[in-house]
Amino acid sequence: MEPFLTADGLIALVTLAAMEIVLGIDNIVFLSIITARVPSAIRGKVRSTGLALALITRIVLLMAISWVMGLTEPLITVLSRGISGRDLILICGGLFLLGKSTHEIFEKLEVKDHGEDGGEHGSTVTGAGKKAMSIPLVLAQIAVLDIVFSLDSVITAVGMAKDIPIMIAAMFIAMLVMLLFAGKVGDFVTRHPSMTVLALSFLIMIGVMLMAEGFGQHVSKGYIYFAMAFSLGVELVNLKIRKRSTQDPVKLHGPHMADQNAPDPVAPSR
Repeated sequence: MEPFLTADGLIALVTLAAMEIVLGIDNIVFLSIITARVPSAIRGKVRSTGLALALITRIVLLMAISWVMGLTEPLITVLSRGISGRDLILICGGLFLLGKSTHEIFEKLEVKDHGEDGGEHGSTVTGAGKKAMSIPLVLAQIAVLDIVFSLDSVITAVGMAKDIPIMIAAMFIAMLVMLLFAGKVGDFVTRHPSMTVLALSFLIMIGVMLMAEGFGQHVSKGYIYFAMAFSLGVELVNLKIRKRSTQDPVKLHGPHMADQNAPDPVAPSR
């Protein structure tokens, strides 16, 4: 308990928890997309299980911090540049995100919708023509991406704090915050197809960033998060405009724009 009773320890805890929440944004986006492929009745349970897996992965990597830091040592040399174990994990994780996001966009835009309860051959779907994915497969994909996302999280934690209890407490706080908002984010993304495509575009951008990091090209996450926030703001404005257009189209387009040439019913005929 001693690290939590000092001013430096409390500052490190708050700062690290805030950083972990920011770094967990990409995790929430991926979790929202992948859990949309399971039946809505168990979606919340799968989402919570995915976040629990993320927390366990972070703590395990934190306990094995000497092994994690050893991943920065070059394993192979490609074009006169050393490639470490961490680089390989980031590159593979980026490729996985690119492939997964591209496939999901294809499913969203190209596959015909056959309803909520059955497809052409009677298979269960979750809407937008997507067949329901098995729970073990969903959790396996979440676990794979948790490892990739946890690397930066753990390395950041080690750089910002010195005490393992503070790191673990910060991760617990961040995970509780994400657990609180993940459901709302996931439901919102699922209800709005355009937001789903936008979220998948974010994942493509994150995948490219992971691959760039793996090849030694550092990209500031500030640029990534600014682009995500700006695009999200634009889409929220579009959603609000479309909602107003549906509820009150006359007010949006003007009272007499629909049929200016229509004869006046009051005017006498000649």
